[in-house]
Amino acid sequence: MKQLLALAVLLCSASAFQAQGIEFFHGTWEEALQEAKSQEKIIFVDAYAVWCGPCRRMAKNVFPNEKVGEFFNKHFINVKMDMESEEGLKFGRKYPVQAYPTLLFIDYTGEVVHSVRGARSVEQLLQLGEAALKKIDRSGQYAEAYEAGNRDPELVYNYIKALNQAGKPSLRIVNDYLRTQKDLSTEINLRILFEGTTQADSRVFELLVQHKKAVAQLMGYQQLLERIEKACQNTVERAVEYKSTDLLEEAKRKMKTHHPKAYEAFALKADMEFYAATRDHKNFLKACSAYAKKVAAENAEELRTLAERIAELFPQDDKCMKQAENIAHTAAEKGRQYQHYLTYANILLQNGKKDKALEAAQRAREAAKKSGPIAERIVENWIEKVSG
Repeated sequence: MKQLLALAVLLCSASAFQAQGIEFFHGTWEEALQEAKSQEKIIFVDAYAVWCGPCRRMAKNVFPNEKVGEFFNKHFINVKMDMESEEGLKFGRKYPVQAYPTLLFIDYTGEVVHSVRGARSVEQLLQLGEAALKKIDRSGQYAEAYEAGNRDPELVYNYIKALNQAGKPSLRIVNDYLRTQKDLSTEINLRILFEGTTQADSRVFELLVQHKKAVAQLMGYQQLLERIEKACQNTVERAVEYKSTDLLEEAKRKMKTHHPKAYEAFALKADMEFYAATRDHKNFLKACSAYAKKVAAENAEELRTLAERIAELFPQDDKCMKQAENIAHTAAEKGRQYQHYLTYANILLQNGKKDKALEAAQRAREAAKKSGPIAERIVENWIEKVSG
């Protein structure tokens, strides 16, 4: 039995390199718990029913997404649980599910660390996964030994990794360790450099990029680029927190130098995030307009989200609302989904264009017929409310 399980795990791992989306574990719940324990991971459970429409839409549109697959395959053991199957009924006795889909994150100890009801978009699911990871804190397993003076490299590495996963600061531990090292090219030190790089505005980042060739050979080139981008993004968040244009520019400069292919989209998103927080509508709008043209031009859903964000942040600014209207119109024409037309209708209504808003809503109603009665009712309710 153990040999068969090992073979199944090996096959799953091999296929994960080829898969575009989430690779779901094939085995019993008990086997999933064992696998999660051996890898020290959380289990992500998609608790669904075969007849559930939102469940099917997530299975079709969200789980196959490449970004979702990369993140969830890296951090979780993923399980699909048909709650009306024999295995699902048994699972439900311990983990009651009242609505479909319910998305659960369960530690290998069997404890539920996070759960939500209802379908999620790609971005929402990624945010959910990030939140779940931060709810697990294994750093206490290493803190006592570290504070007692244990500086074994493996312990230091695991301590840093546990702190990062729990969303706790690890930079002091990283710097204290690296100051004692004369040779950073050893495998364990390269791993500590990689794991310890959480901010672009740090000495550790500079050491990482100095050793990036060796790190890429050890961890993989794509993993290195992701680490660089994450560190730069964390520095953008610090820039927002401290309202520091210097930190903002440093994050963008280091992305341009060390991850140039992703630089343009990163820089424009960083500007949008920073200028939204500082309420600088002029520079925010400039970044949004550039992002809509250069990055999101062919992505209707991203354009729709962008239009909504502009309208939400600066509803009293005429230039911002005009641009939100233009972007929402482009999204509707490219996407032709009821959600896109309805967003356009909402923004037209905010801009005092009631008749045009109702025209857009009529197009939303036609598009909603393809999505089913719930979508039709959403649009009908909107039309009734505005018309009344």
